[in-house]
Order: sequence, then C-alpha cells, then structure tokens
Amino acid sequence: MESVIVPIEDVLDLHTFRPKEIPDLLDDYFSACIGLNIFSVRVIHGKGKGILKKRVHDILKKHPLVSSFRSAPSEDGGWGAVIVELKQE
Repeated sequence: MESVIVPIEDVLDLHTFRPKEIPDLLDDYFSACIGLNIFSVRVIHGKGKGILKKRVHDILKKHPLVSSFRSAPSEDGGWGAVIVELKQE
C-alpha cells in the first residue's frame, strides 16, 4: 500500500481515504494539529448517502482530543463537512 502525505492544516478532506483508514487518520491528524497549535479543523466527509458522515460523527463523539464538533456553515461545505474543535490542554 502506498503512503499518502497529508499536509497538516485546518482542513482535512477524507475523499481520498478508505473508510477503514478514517479512525487512525483522524487520531494522527488531530494529534499533529494540536502539536502545531491548530485547534479548529474542518473535516470534509462529503454528502453522498451520509454513511461516512455518520461514521465520522461516531468517531468524534468518543475521541479524547475532541472538545466539540458541529456541521460546517454552508459556505464551508454545509452538510458535507464538520467543524471540529480540539482540546487545548
């Protein structure tokens, strides 16, 4: 399997990843963001049938680095994205 280099910034687009990669990806990405003092991240899961959205929301509900999350405003993806606030400890 080929590694994908993902730049660490305040937006993560999940379109290029397989569903089984998402939990570890979010964990690693959020840790890297906190290390760079990025505490608000827009995660783009797409609209589709809502399957990936539900999976992402289920992960975020239990994730120890997440303080809160909400649907993105319409200009930032609306139903197809979520704004994640990370814990600042």
